[in-house]
Amino acid sequence: MNKVILMGRLTRDPEVRYTQGDASTAIARYTIAVDRRFSRNNEEQSADFIGCVAFGRAGEFAEKYFRKGMKVAITGRIQTGSYTNKDGVKIYTTDVVVEEQEFAESKNASGSDGGFSGGNQMSSRPAPSGASDGFMNIPDGIEEELPFN
Repeated sequence: MNKVILMGRLTRDPEVRYTQGDASTAIARYTIAVDRRFSRNNEEQSADFIGCVAFGRAGEFAEKYFRKGMKVAITGRIQTGSYTNKDGVKIYTTDVVVEEQEFAESKNASGSDGGFSGGNQMSSRPAPSGASDGFMNIPDGIEEELPFN
């Protein structure tokens, strides 16, 4: 099985090109910086920079919505390849071919402090009284109205 799940920040805006022909296809390339869980003895680089490529609608989505510094989550597969450059040197490549991609934080969190906002909020309403554990209390007698039992 070849499956990759990554979360990190875009190092720059995606570079998007379109194939030629009647049915042109978007090809978006971007790099995400993925933090390492642990760093070795005074190691300066605490992130891995991973190249990603998204085709078609995923490429168009990246072009339209992804910007440098955004935290994104992607799933995909690793693809290796090689080519010979103009100097005759064989270059080996490794990319993640994106199958799914999504935002990993709110727009406000990425724009204000650039870090983790403390969780996703479903609503801006204050929690009902007595819900200090983060769960809403269900009033008595409402069980009949719930769509599941």
